[in-house]
Amino acid sequence: MLTPNENRQEEFLNPFIGNPANRESSVSAGSGQTDVSLAQPSSLSLEMASTLSPNRLSVHNGPPRSSHSSSPSLGGETLRSRADSTISCADTVVRSRANSAATTTKAVYDDVSVADALNPDARNEDDFIVQDNKFAFSPGQLNKMQNPKSLAAFQALGGLHGLERGLRTDLTAGLSVDEGRLEGTISFQEATSSGNAHPKHQLSSITETPASETGSQFEDRISIFSQNRLPARKSTGFLKLLWLAYNDKIIILLTIAAIVSLSLGIYETVSGGSGVDWVEGVAICVAILIVTVVTAANDWQKERQFAKLNKRNNDREVKAVRSGKVSMISIYDITVGDVLHLEPGDSIPADGVLISGHGIKCDESSATGESDQMKKTDGYEAWRQITNGTATKKLDPFMISGGKVLEGVGTFLVTSVGRYSTYGRILLSLQENNDPTPLQVKLGRLANWIGWLGSGAAIVLFFALLFRFIAQLPDNPGSPAHKGKEFVDILIVAVTVIVVAIPEGLPLAVTLALAFATTRMVKENNLVRVFRACETMGNATVICSDKTGTLTQNKMTVVAGTLGPKSFGQDNNSSSSMTATETFKQFSSRMRDLIVKSIAINSTAFEEEREGSKEFIGSKTEVALLQLAKDYLGMDVTAERGSAEIVQLIPFDSARKCMGVVYREPTVGYRLLVKGAAEIMAGACSTRIADTDGSNGIAVDQFTQENSQEILNTIESYANKSLRTIGLVYRDFSNISSWPPSYLKPSEDDSDVAQFEELFRDMTWIGVVGIQDPLRPEVPTAIEKCRTAGVQVKMVTGDNIATATAIASSCGIKTEDGIVMEGPKFRQLSDDEMDKVLPRLQVLARSSPEDKRILVARLKHLGETVAVTGDGTNDGPALKTADVGFSMGIAGTEVAKEASSIILLDDNFSSIVTAIAWGRAVNDAVAKFLQFQITVNITAVVLTFVSSLYSNENQSVLSAVQLLWVNLIMDTFAALALATDAPTEKILHRKPSPKSASLFTVVMWKMILGQAVYQLAVTFMLYFAGSHILKDHLSADNGQKELATVVFNTFVWMQIFNEFNNRRLDNKFNIFEGMFKNYWFLGINCIMVGGQVMIVYVGGEAFGVTPLNSIQWAVCIICAIGCLPWAVVLRLIPDKPFGIALGFVVKTIALILRPISKAFGVVGKMLKSAVRPIKRVTKRAFSKRQEEHIGRPDEEAAVLTDLSRQKTPEAPTTSVTVPPITITTS
Repeated sequence: MLTPNENRQEEFLNPFIGNPANRESSVSAGSGQTDVSLAQPSSLSLEMASTLSPNRLSVHNGPPRSSHSSSPSLGGETLRSRADSTISCADTVVRSRANSAATTTKAVYDDVSVADALNPDARNEDDFIVQDNKFAFSPGQLNKMQNPKSLAAFQALGGLHGLERGLRTDLTAGLSVDEGRLEGTISFQEATSSGNAHPKHQLSSITETPASETGSQFEDRISIFSQNRLPARKSTGFLKLLWLAYNDKIIILLTIAAIVSLSLGIYETVSGGSGVDWVEGVAICVAILIVTVVTAANDWQKERQFAKLNKRNNDREVKAVRSGKVSMISIYDITVGDVLHLEPGDSIPADGVLISGHGIKCDESSATGESDQMKKTDGYEAWRQITNGTATKKLDPFMISGGKVLEGVGTFLVTSVGRYSTYGRILLSLQENNDPTPLQVKLGRLANWIGWLGSGAAIVLFFALLFRFIAQLPDNPGSPAHKGKEFVDILIVAVTVIVVAIPEGLPLAVTLALAFATTRMVKENNLVRVFRACETMGNATVICSDKTGTLTQNKMTVVAGTLGPKSFGQDNNSSSSMTATETFKQFSSRMRDLIVKSIAINSTAFEEEREGSKEFIGSKTEVALLQLAKDYLGMDVTAERGSAEIVQLIPFDSARKCMGVVYREPTVGYRLLVKGAAEIMAGACSTRIADTDGSNGIAVDQFTQENSQEILNTIESYANKSLRTIGLVYRDFSNISSWPPSYLKPSEDDSDVAQFEELFRDMTWIGVVGIQDPLRPEVPTAIEKCRTAGVQVKMVTGDNIATATAIASSCGIKTEDGIVMEGPKFRQLSDDEMDKVLPRLQVLARSSPEDKRILVARLKHLGETVAVTGDGTNDGPALKTADVGFSMGIAGTEVAKEASSIILLDDNFSSIVTAIAWGRAVNDAVAKFLQFQITVNITAVVLTFVSSLYSNENQSVLSAVQLLWVNLIMDTFAALALATDAPTEKILHRKPSPKSASLFTVVMWKMILGQAVYQLAVTFMLYFAGSHILKDHLSADNGQKELATVVFNTFVWMQIFNEFNNRRLDNKFNIFEGMFKNYWFLGINCIMVGGQVMIVYVGGEAFGVTPLNSIQWAVCIICAIGCLPWAVVLRLIPDKPFGIALGFVVKTIALILRPISKAFGVVGKMLKSAVRPIKRVTKRAFSKRQEEHIGRPDEEAAVLTDLSRQKTPEAPTTSVTVPPITITTS
């Protein structure tokens, strides 16, 4: 039970703040003034002090050593060697005294003795050693309380008072905002000793924290105890990224071939042969280097962008008490010694000890693995039970970072932050990269399949050229070195085909699109926590949205009210100051006092000074009520809360939709105040206030059916005006001396409080207020956009059905054939009945979080892709169940944020529509790149294959260096260009894609196959007939090389122009829409154009090209630009006939390849069977060598044998599987 505290400061003292009756001292860190009233120490605490304190004279404030300690790593000599010799000698003397007095008896409430409770751990010994420590404790000692939870450590540190003195803070006023560098020090003995051992002036001198003109805020605290942030995960260095980009078997094989080619070329040059044979080898090496550098640069940039997003994602604000005032601070600014507030839904940001609280229960499963709700006891009560000998292991005053507050409110003292905290240590050991998204996984599989096809083509090409090379050897007049170089050239061509065929850019395209989209989405108030949600949101079909703050502005104002028999603001729906003032003037002083206490005490919002003026911070509903009481009743919230003696607090619960408080009322005994949903409040009343004026104060009469209906009519009239209705009720408990009364059933968890169900009956009706929360002006337009995009919007709210229907109708959610239901009726439906109702259900009123979860689950069962919004702790299950969960960045609890995929930074529904657009843009970007790259793959592989077989020199018309340039264009440049298109308004003018949709649509296949046919036709025409077409424009001595350059130049320019075609995925013709807004696209194309022109003019021997004249350039550009009108022709082809024809061709090919696949599978199994005996013999030989030559014992040899079995690779299975190809016709 809390007692009044006359010395409370400012309005930060909420009903749950204040010192327990057994509080023993108060130190004002801000002023340095001390008010000491220390109780006489118990024999246990005196024995503890005499036993432990001498060991704290070392420079590191080290832990006590028990007499039985024998571990060299924990002994006094090891720790003492780190201090100077003088301190070390003193430590030696006093430790011998401590050893004779120390007790090693384990406490009944802990598994270790008090003497051993603060001994350092072998792995964290450095955390106990602090140079120039101005505090009594080291980070390691403080961490011993929570890792694991230890009441013995709490006792060894002197309880809350020891922590208060040792950390130089104040449990009431918190840290001083003026604290910089600290003066003086405090020893462990001074902090943990009890009684009057320390005079008042001495205690003041060691705890005051004067302002410092030099040094930053909390400089000494941060220096000793660190900041509340984890060391950033060491980013991968650019050189390592370069190595990872290069560390590909195919690239390495190509490098080896290039080096061999270079060596042979140099040999030929030195031997008097051609002087340019070495150039191709150098060019390939340079091209490999460029590709690797560009890939590494992309990865480096991507990592930096994701690191920024993660930093923004982890930041949030918490309520802290500093200099006697509550303020919002970033979790990164929390430091040891801070006093923080706790409310339901909070995620605990640091380790600490509970100072005071009401009914606090926490979920610590994320930090400790314990699934049970952990009931918390404040530190004062824990100390009382420890000193009285009644403490048990179940006593838990410890707040564990990473835990979630499920129930209750209170304050706690921060003792460990950042890497020293429990959750910080866990996160440091778990830091990992982001998992691949579903689209990345799907594209990775596609890339592997395409790579296998390309590899198969390359192998066939290699052997075909090799057989021809061997057949021509007898007639080959070249030197051995020249013949060797020809063989290497064949190998290079085959390997290069594999490099080009493998679409490594597919996963890169997803990564780039996600990085670009998520970065831009932050600017549009969408903070993406789970990257796969960005993809999924593009295909969302249903949005289940809250009302308050999402559809409305969350700027609440009391505009109407009926309190007792008096009303205001009903006629004009506005709170005219005269009307409200005149109404409240008619109330008696007791009635005004009752209303003020109903609003001020029964609230968790607080008043804070911002920019020179005071404003209320907290729940918008509570802020509206507090503002009403302040403006019209002259309420001083600080005075009201400071004078109230709170005995029980009932936090808000979304299931019961109310909150309450019990306080001592001098005139009656104890009074319960409850506020919440008006119709629920009315249902619990048996009496009402009938008269509020005159000298009698308040007159109460019984509820009748007539006046009950009158109240319900008032509530409905407010609701029909789209007002949120809040009811105020109370109940008096007279003639009792203590709380709770004996006739009320106590809570199962705490005998000092009564069950809410026992309290909440026979209430007296005070009145109802109507709170206006205006609709966001952009919401109707956003809802219409959702409807155009094929996305249903359903409103799920806790408001009554009349208010919900009015809001839904005004914003466009509710249509004529739509269904409106209440949560209690909805949850009673069977699954089949729900499935019939859901397609037309548009509003779910008076719903609980469980109703929302059921709604989401049933919608997913029907095949919908569901997005849901949530702001409360109980919304967590619904947010997790949904395909995409949106939490509120302003009004949302930390539990809701951690359960969500995307955080709405402005709590605005229109931001959800923005997320839909960006999600579709990401999916479109990948489809555009896929369409582009598959076209290049088909064309390049076929062109290389055919031209190599046709050439007598076994050379492709596109050299290895040229193919690497093409690979750079299609893998990196195109990914950058096509993945950075921002969404347009028209992206919402189509229906979402179903979950079963294929990666390829009919339109995409039209463009891929049609453009591949055109490009192959053009390149083959130039390759085979170019000498006739350009016969008058080719030089006599260099004509063949010029023709090869024309083919290469035309091929690259076709890819550049086709990139414009791929900016659209539909059959519309405007491929330039929004192009000039995408500076990435324009810049990348300028680079590609400039690079190609430079290659043609200065590439020379390196690229195997020669400069072209104007006619040749004109032929290249005209042939290439034909891609654009050809795309128009392709878009005019009807999709349905094309899809039918394509499906027939695919099935025919599958029938042909299926027997071949089975044959290869049989061969693979035979090879595996043949290799298995050889493997076994190898394993035995390996194991025997390990045992005989290394000389390990038998058991270790057995372990090595097991390891060899794990590491010996299986023989590869040769199996060709034809994947199914789905044709999507829409």
